Amino acid sequence: MTGIALLLWAAEPEAPHRLVTPFFHAAAAAAMDLEVEIYFTARSVLLLKPGVAAGLRASALHDKTVYQAMQEALAHGAKLFACTDALHAQGLQRSELIPECSGHGGAVQFMSRVADPAWRSLVF
Repeated sequence: MTGIALLLWAAEPEAPHRLVTPFFHAAAAAAMDLEVEIYFTARSVLLLKPGVAAGLRASALHDKTVYQAMQEALAHGAKLFACTDALHAQGLQRSELIPECSGHGGAVQFMSRVADPAWRSLVF
C-alpha cells in the first residue's frame, strides 16, 4: 500500500491560521485510500492536549475548529503520532493526550516513511 506522512512542526496553537490545511490534506489523501500518518513535533504536540485544538479556528470566518478538521482526517483513517522528544520538551506525558493519538512516532519513524519509495511526505 502507498501512503503519505505529514510532519507538523510549524503548526502550533499560536498560529491557528496554519492549522486546518494539514488535516484537510490528510483527509483528502485518506479518502483516496492512501495510508496517512501525521507526526506532531515541536510545539505542534500541544494540539494533542484535550481542548486545545477544539478551541482554535483557522479564522473567524471558518466554521470548523482545528479539532473538527482533525476528526475528519481520522474518520477517513489517518493516524496521529506524537514525538517523544517534543512531548518531553512541552512537559507532556502520553497519558495526557487525546485518545485519538495512536502513540509515539518521532524522527526515526517519520524518516523511514520518507525513505520508503511507496510513501510521500509533506511538511507543515
